[in-house]
Amino acid sequence: MNLHQFRFVREAVRQNFNLTETAKALFTSQPGVSKAIIELEEELGVDIFTRHGKRIRGLTEPGRAILKSVEMIMQEIDGLKRIGKEFAAQDSGSFTIATTHTQARYTLPKVVQAFAQKFPKVRLSLLQGNPKQIAEMVLKDQADLAIATESIAGVDGLLTVPCFQWEHLLVVPPDHPLLKSKQVTLEEIAAFPLITYDSAFAGRSKIDHAFSLRNLKPDILLEAIDADVIKTYVELGMGVGIIAGMAFDAERDKDLRAIAVGHLFGMNVSRVALKQGAYLRSYVYTFIELMAPTLNRKLIEQLMSGEKDSYEL
Repeated sequence: MNLHQFRFVREAVRQNFNLTETAKALFTSQPGVSKAIIELEEELGVDIFTRHGKRIRGLTEPGRAILKSVEMIMQEIDGLKRIGKEFAAQDSGSFTIATTHTQARYTLPKVVQAFAQKFPKVRLSLLQGNPKQIAEMVLKDQADLAIATESIAGVDGLLTVPCFQWEHLLVVPPDHPLLKSKQVTLEEIAAFPLITYDSAFAGRSKIDHAFSLRNLKPDILLEAIDADVIKTYVELGMGVGIIAGMAFDAERDKDLRAIAVGHLFGMNVSRVALKQGAYLRSYVYTFIELMAPTLNRKLIEQLMSGEKDSYEL
């Protein structure tokens, strides 16, 4: 059996079982269509069409099941053609990034800007969600890659590669008493209402773990997925905030002061996640290199192929 036979069967149904119209639609001869269909039926051992004389009138019961399979096969073939066209043009096409709000808001703008200048013909899309959601987007081919912290590491079917490290910052108003502390402690932080990330975002698990180890239960006033929300409520004097280091800009956040607290909560690693076995267009590698200069195409290809077991910063 071959694709021509499948194409003839599908088109015959679309042309209301008129083989003359089928042949016209496919730019071939009617006898050629008829012969190809008969040969397919003989190979399968069943009739696909009911007949009256030499004319086909409809589908048999096995023919209906065969048509479903034919439609699926032809859809896949059409999909392959679209993929081929898109991937053949390495400087144009679509590129979808799944990421968290923090990465989209603070890490990616300059990277996206530089990428757009290099590849003006590439249509770039950003999808946002929590780490679990964005990992699923890559696994389901809804996104080419995902960017988040350690929480996307270890997901079956994904290769996750570290990009850069960052630490949490404590943000407080300019006159806050914690600014007088030589080295802020967990006990000092726990003495104030706390505003920080939702449990699924930006290394929140490390924050909870640090307090738990010291048997401390901070008064968490508000949880958010957005550092800007956290900073807003800190500016209102409602508590102290813990945010990702990348989310603070001394020039922009003039009404706040930041205190590094990596000594309390450890270092965090942002990672890029790729679907194992996926074909990556050249501009995807370029995007990763723009985001993390320590990474390059050769290293990523080695990790994707299994030539290299792991990579750490």
